Amino acid sequence: MNENKAPEVINQFTGEKWYYSDTVKEHFFHPRNLLWERPKNQNEFDAEGMVGSPACGDMMQMWMKVDRNTERVIDLKWKTFGCASAIAATSIYSVILTENGGMTLDDALKVKPQDVMKRLGGLPNRKIHCSVLADKAFQKTANDYFRKTGQNHRIVVEGARVVDPTLNITDKDIEEAVLEGAQTLDEVQKKLKVGIGASEEVKTDIESLVRFYSDKYYG
Repeated sequence: MNENKAPEVINQFTGEKWYYSDTVKEHFFHPRNLLWERPKNQNEFDAEGMVGSPACGDMMQMWMKVDRNTERVIDLKWKTFGCASAIAATSIYSVILTENGGMTLDDALKVKPQDVMKRLGGLPNRKIHCSVLADKAFQKTANDYFRKTGQNHRIVVEGARVVDPTLNITDKDIEEAVLEGAQTLDEVQKKLKVGIGASEEVKTDIESLVRFYSDKYYG
């Protein structure tokens, strides 16, 4: 981000400075494809999905309309209880998937958080996880579409694998730690205490996961 301008936010505890691009602010103040209330007509959309929980604040619901002949995403609506970054990221995400006649489902499922952040002009590191909320909600929505159209072989199911049996820490725990800003094995261990005193095989597995998720979300 551009550090030559005044930061929009300064963390009162760490002093970390956050800068938001004009595109982020535009999509926060004027979000595209935002749906304020649930659709009254159940046939208005072909599929829907939800991730997160309103109780903890990070929740997103998504609705999708698909051209059955071409499998292009012709409409994508959403609502969220997330922060400004989540709103901006989902707004631009919905634009990416529906512009120019809409992406095919296969191409839409390949859109990565890096693609979203590039269009936004970047996000503060500690806000990168906000760009993932839309990605996960769309995966749920696409799965709902595949289920309703009898394409069960295309449904993607995310499961958690235990990587540190001593502390019962899973690959999803490591993913969340990386999304919260930890990008090295040492940083992940400080957060989770994972792999400390474990075998070299376990440490190697953990380090591979850290590299995988760091590359996935930070490029």
